[in-house]
Amino acid sequence: MAGTVVLGIESSCDETGAGLVRDGRLLGQALASSMDEHARFGGVVPEIAARAHLEAFTPVVREALDRAGLWPADVGAVAVTTGPGLSGALQVGLAGAKTLAHSLGVPLYGVHHLAGHVAADTLEHGPLPDPCVVLIVSGGHTSLLLVRDLARDPVVHLGDTLDDAAGECFDKAARLFGLPYPGGPAIDRAAREGDPGAVAFPRPLTGPRDDPYAFSFSGLKTAAARWAERYRARGERPPLADGAASLQEAVADVLTRKAVAACREHGVGTLVVVGGVAANSRVRALAEERCRAAGIALRVPPLRLCTDNGAMIAAVGDLLVRAGAAPAPLDLSVDPSAPLEYAALHPVGRAAPALV
Repeated sequence: MAGTVVLGIESSCDETGAGLVRDGRLLGQALASSMDEHARFGGVVPEIAARAHLEAFTPVVREALDRAGLWPADVGAVAVTTGPGLSGALQVGLAGAKTLAHSLGVPLYGVHHLAGHVAADTLEHGPLPDPCVVLIVSGGHTSLLLVRDLARDPVVHLGDTLDDAAGECFDKAARLFGLPYPGGPAIDRAAREGDPGAVAFPRPLTGPRDDPYAFSFSGLKTAAARWAERYRARGERPPLADGAASLQEAVADVLTRKAVAACREHGVGTLVVVGGVAANSRVRALAEERCRAAGIALRVPPLRLCTDNGAMIAAVGDLLVRAGAAPAPLDLSVDPSAPLEYAALHPVGRAAPALV
């Protein structure tokens, strides 16, 4: 229903997000991250993430409402990430969302996390063209999708990652290079001083016999490891700026090459690039360059909407509400490994024990 304020809750990994959207417009959002707590371990620790969500949930929702100038009673629907993600982290967000929806007497919607990334672009650039090709690049996911009506139609997968996602490649390579976690931003910063052509890193799955839109970054990660090891075996320090720039170039090349090819093959005039790796400067620049050359319109959300946030979940909820979608059942559960088929994700079943 038009005019409904939708509160979105995101807790799939290490960021607790809340956002408020009405009729496609972002009213306010807030975010708390436990990234610093995970950095010393070199990656996300599920138990730490779940505890951090417990502590951050209420303050983040309150802050989002304050920034929007709204009261809880103004909320007309609640949307929450129900998968994929870390099971314990998802459970915290779902429990909080259920409590809010029940206490306010408003409908609850389960949302697929990756659909949230797709919908994030609508908050900046308006409704998605029908159809459009969407490239999702994040820490755990790399997919090429054909999207029509996100709230009503199934999402068509043109290609997915077969092993490591692009973000995983950055994180693991950064650790091998001795760069800090999270690896993506660290690689991007180091690459600014490097030569992207210094190291001939491979371009995985770009041969003529390969699945044209599948991705694989494990081999690239291994190549980066071997490159760094060769220097260390000689007692030398690897030229990290050149390694980072060359690795970043390889990832950006594969991602944008396949995305533009998918648009051409399917006769689609708009490419949307979303997810945490969409914040990478070289991915954005090369996508812009290749789309311009191919006559394809490029849409990329601003940096604040690329990484996980509650606004993107509220954006999906807003689309579902305006499309007249049925709310989630009372026994809504989570699905930590849910494939992306529809934007709404309403798994049911026995919930995991509550965290105390």
